[in-house]
Amino acid sequence: QVQLVESGGGSVQPGGTLTLSCDASRYRNPGGCMGWFRQAPGKEREAVASIESIDVTKYADPVKGRFTISRDNAKTTMYLQMNMLKPEDTAMYYCAASPGRGYCHNLNLNALNTWGQGTLVTICS
Repeated sequence: QVQLVESGGGSVQPGGTLTLSCDASRYRNPGGCMGWFRQAPGKEREAVASIESIDVTKYADPVKGRFTISRDNAKTTMYLQMNMLKPEDTAMYYCAASPGRGYCHNLNLNALNTWGQGTLVTICS
């Protein structure tokens, strides 16, 4: 059963904006530690951002000041607003969840145990 479903990916020019959404309504604990990671072609997974149950957020250095993670009041939908996009942001973006605080504490990818199928973001001129 698919528990996390991403949407909102697409192709934009450098400097553009995209907002990704994650439907977490089927996840058992959508109000817990969740976040986003990405994987570019031929590269390893890279942490992007996290959000905790009290809405404390954390960002990886490459996206600080450009990306914003949030979720709705019901905590069943999580968002990633991406501004000032760069070609190096091109990747498959995944919505993910951590059973504990691991990912929210230090963006430790190994703490994630659930993720969706991803949505592709392409930045090109």
